[in-house]
Amino acid sequence: MFLRPFSPRFITLTSFVLAAVALALALIRFPQAEWLLIPLGVCLGFVVIGLFDLVQTRHAVLRNYPIAAHLRFLLEAIRPEMRQYFFEDEKFGTPFSRDKRSIVYQRAKRQLDKRPFGTNYDVYSEGYEWLNHSMAPAMVSPDHFRVDVGSHGRIYSASLLNISAMSFGALSANAIRALNRGAKMGGFAHDTGEGGFSPYHQEGGDVIWELGSGYFGARNPDGTFSPERFAQIAANEQIKMIEIKLSQGAKPGHGGVLPAAKVSAEIALTRNVPMGQDCISPSRHSAFSTPKELMHFIATLRELSGNKPTGFKLCVGHEWEFLALCKAMLATGIRPDFIVVDGKEGGTGAAPLEFIDHIGKPLREGLSFVHSALTGIGLRDQIRIGASGKIVSAFDMARTIALGADWCNSARGFMFALGCIQSQSCHTDRCPTGVATQDRSRQRALVVPDKAERVANFHRETMKSLAELTAAAGLDHPSHFSRIHISRRVSPSEVSTFAQLYPVVARGALIDDASGSPLFRAWQVADADSFRPMVRN
Repeated sequence: MFLRPFSPRFITLTSFVLAAVALALALIRFPQAEWLLIPLGVCLGFVVIGLFDLVQTRHAVLRNYPIAAHLRFLLEAIRPEMRQYFFEDEKFGTPFSRDKRSIVYQRAKRQLDKRPFGTNYDVYSEGYEWLNHSMAPAMVSPDHFRVDVGSHGRIYSASLLNISAMSFGALSANAIRALNRGAKMGGFAHDTGEGGFSPYHQEGGDVIWELGSGYFGARNPDGTFSPERFAQIAANEQIKMIEIKLSQGAKPGHGGVLPAAKVSAEIALTRNVPMGQDCISPSRHSAFSTPKELMHFIATLRELSGNKPTGFKLCVGHEWEFLALCKAMLATGIRPDFIVVDGKEGGTGAAPLEFIDHIGKPLREGLSFVHSALTGIGLRDQIRIGASGKIVSAFDMARTIALGADWCNSARGFMFALGCIQSQSCHTDRCPTGVATQDRSRQRALVVPDKAERVANFHRETMKSLAELTAAAGLDHPSHFSRIHISRRVSPSEVSTFAQLYPVVARGALIDDASGSPLFRAWQVADADSFRPMVRN
């Protein structure tokens, strides 16, 4: 049953219905009490509003909380300060995050995203960043910016903005359907997350299949990798690229458990796991245990998928481990087609606080390091780099591309486009907008056609803004952004460019003369045959 009248979500509507019935019965019994017509009219008015809330398709929160949710919109309408007071918290309530969320909502709904009175930022405070513009701006390009990924016969032309990894199970079926349908409408890619390629991903949008340590959808009964199952699914034409997940930003080095009670028949079928048992996502892979073995696993997946572009995703930790992968690339001659760098600031449905707050490199440091490492071994031009971690606006994209990314992935932005209000209840299965829940009565609040259009709108308008920023900087394509284009205030009286803050090693420096590189010590102990550092006397 989709509606439970006496649940907290519908108790307001139920109260007005009961009040209207009581007043109507009172009038029948005491017709002379005409004054009862006024409260009866009020109650009936709220009943009509509540019933309309249940069937309208524009606001998910009203479908789940008829009448009561109007209070939220009322407070938002009063003034920005009131909205900030009631709907922001200490962790997420900075002006930075509020501005970003407003941008997404406005673009997704195709509302005016301009505002008066200048910036809300203190431009003289430490940490403020800006894009250096040109005195001779270029023409705004009508081109839909894309990047070619792959080098083994199958090339995928990827958008510069795609949907980052979010699994079916973490997100609802309707959320996954809306994201994939929006990706089809906008011509960009949708990463499955490690939860597998579900029936709800099959709305026609391009898919990046993420394969985590649980090998969901491509596993044997004992949890090991199944080449046969993988090849069968990878043959699907919707799947454009294969991504091995080594770690994710919000909880790198940490596994996961989906309790048996949450393993529904759909999830069990999608992940190839038994119902009635905990679904384990180990903290490490069983298909490989050394850097060289990972390279061979990449080659195996590429071959099994029909030479589709294959790479891996990670949040950077020990630098010698990634440099060990670089040495393995050189030793085996096998290169990934792409590497996605996930910043530790990336989100998740649930993770230990210590991991969320203090494990892994932030995106800028991780991305800058990976770009420098690949440049240092002379392979940067052969391997594409994607990046994810709180990327929402066109400026976020420009800054990330300037640090070395070829394209960007966004999870938070597309969740906002779906209607997420950041209630932080993802782990409770009580998402008020039907985005992050498996409760069918809550999922119905998310209307797929409406939200798919918003997903496509957000992508289109953000790419349009990126084109305008590119032109303002005097450039013809976002790939021309470099570290000299972004400046950061490091003190009230000192400014540095990203070129000064994040220097890049010279091409081939790690091969030719690593002793002159800032990565020299980590390069010295990196071992292509082990993720452990070599011991030096």
